[in-house]
Amino acid sequence: MQMHQTVGSKVLLDVKDLETHFYGEESVTRALGGISFQVNKGETLGVVGESGCGKSVTALSILRLLPRLTAKTVGGEVRFHGRDLLGLSDREMRQIRGHQIAMIFQDPMTSLNPVYTVGRQIAEAVQIHTNASRSAAMAKAEEMLRLVRIADAGRRVYNYPHEMSGGMRQRAMIAMALACSPELLIADEPTTALDVTIQAQILQLIVDLKERTGTAAMFITHDLGVVAETCQRVIVMYAGRIVEQATVNELFARPAHPYTKALMRSVPDRRRGRQSRLPEIPGIVPSLREPIVGCSFAPRCPFAIDICREKTPSLRDVVPGHTAACWRSEEVIKA
Repeated sequence: MQMHQTVGSKVLLDVKDLETHFYGEESVTRALGGISFQVNKGETLGVVGESGCGKSVTALSILRLLPRLTAKTVGGEVRFHGRDLLGLSDREMRQIRGHQIAMIFQDPMTSLNPVYTVGRQIAEAVQIHTNASRSAAMAKAEEMLRLVRIADAGRRVYNYPHEMSGGMRQRAMIAMALACSPELLIADEPTTALDVTIQAQILQLIVDLKERTGTAAMFITHDLGVVAETCQRVIVMYAGRIVEQATVNELFARPAHPYTKALMRSVPDRRRGRQSRLPEIPGIVPSLREPIVGCSFAPRCPFAIDICREKTPSLRDVVPGHTAACWRSEEVIKA
């Protein structure tokens, strides 16, 4: 399941200084604090971090799916094939969503419409983006269910979501996302609600389909094991910012940010024995309603010194292609 082959240098998605705010009655939550990254054609980029760090908000900001009354992208660019998605009309964005960029959401039970059959929902996406006839779209829906290894696809295409298991619903969501052959697939923790065996099957399925179609992918997860198995590059997010980015091999060999190192230590390891307690990261993610002075991870960081609490570090090179936002990255690597 390893996918660490060399990828091309052609940039498919280029995100620059993306900043998104949520607005309450008396407060503003700065969910994204100016993040920048790229996804190259055909590669898989992992996006890692705790709940609340901004992973899903990043995906929803890219696709402009945030609630308009309470959220707004206030700065930055999201360029897809050189076009800034933030400047497109609603009609132009609808032509891109599901066609050129598709998304697999966390919970298929709430993402699928309960009053329509799964086949009809897949067929609708095909009809919207390809102008196929109803019968041709339904044939495509059946073909996609077969492609994602749902047994008896000719019957299952007429099932409603509640008639399918959790694993089958997630496969149906993957089928819907890939039905129009997107160039970029965004998978937002697609295995969260599934048991371990089904998780492995779904991950392998996404990897196989991605290799077959040449689709680029953004894999959003809190699980570093998933990243190690499916991704080529990874960005680590904390408190709405990117704190480290590198190739997967480089990140696991030399984590340069204390948060990344702490995440790795929190992964279960059989070598520790059953009785050993998993290391935990003390404290909680800081509130994004107030400006953060210094490094956002400093209150939880064993490496923190005065400059960490006074001045915000920017991303800087550890080695070419590996950056970290830490004043003490050299000490972190050696520790």
